[in-house]
Amino acid sequence: MERQNTVINNPILIKKATGEEQIFSFDKLEQSLQRAGAKPETIQLVLADMQKWIKPGFTTKMIYTRAFSFLRNEKTGSPIRYRLKQAMLEMGPSGYPFEILIGQLFSEEGFQTEVGQILQGMCISHEMDVIATQDQNQHLVECKYHKDQGKSVSIQVPLYVRARVNDIVDKRMTLDTFRDFKFTPWVVTNTRFSNDSVNYSRCKELRLLAWDYPSNNGLKEKLEHYKLYPITILTTLSLADKRLLLDKGWVSVKQLIENDAWHCEFEFSKRKYKMIKRELHRLLD
Repeated sequence: MERQNTVINNPILIKKATGEEQIFSFDKLEQSLQRAGAKPETIQLVLADMQKWIKPGFTTKMIYTRAFSFLRNEKTGSPIRYRLKQAMLEMGPSGYPFEILIGQLFSEEGFQTEVGQILQGMCISHEMDVIATQDQNQHLVECKYHKDQGKSVSIQVPLYVRARVNDIVDKRMTLDTFRDFKFTPWVVTNTRFSNDSVNYSRCKELRLLAWDYPSNNGLKEKLEHYKLYPITILTTLSLADKRLLLDKGWVSVKQLIENDAWHCEFEFSKRKYKMIKRELHRLLD
């Protein structure tokens, strides 16, 4: 109760990656730690420390780093899961690994998926990042990956995607294969959308998925729900190891657990291999 009163009576403005200011929320910090699976006693230590330490003008990155330092002491998967946002930013520079991950996300939700396909429209052909099909529902997905957390997807992208999907749908509606199909356009990003993008998409029946959009059902929540973590979240792999895996299409922790063939790409010592396998299983506990 004392902590809540402190926040309400003395709001602390912090800076987001975009440069915008927002009121720091102990509740949001607590929820993010809970989602990461941190122990209750660790969460209380972080919150108590944060109340003494935080000052106006601190950045969200500074707060993340401070909280993460407490989680390092836990012998569980929580410190790894807590760095999910940073791990997503490390999947680049190419956007293709992100497209594969989004394809896997739709697969987790029961869709048959294809990644990086060329589709014929009524006027021209179009490359579609992800095609997700379930019964007679087909989702046509454009992925927008950014290495910079402060980047947002501008209105030009939904406008462009809506027009491309319209051209594809016009063609598919002339084909017997797609008779009675319902088509839904999507834009998915690991960062955020501009306000115009959100307003336009609501008006034009275009689905959006961003890191924290829609509220409580954004990309972050979906990845955590399915435990679909990118391999960049692993601390036992070097940057070179991660880059090699990503380049060869190994993008998620689940892939590494379900198929051990990735091990053939490296000459790991038995000790390092055991460390990697242990970390993989901790994440999915």
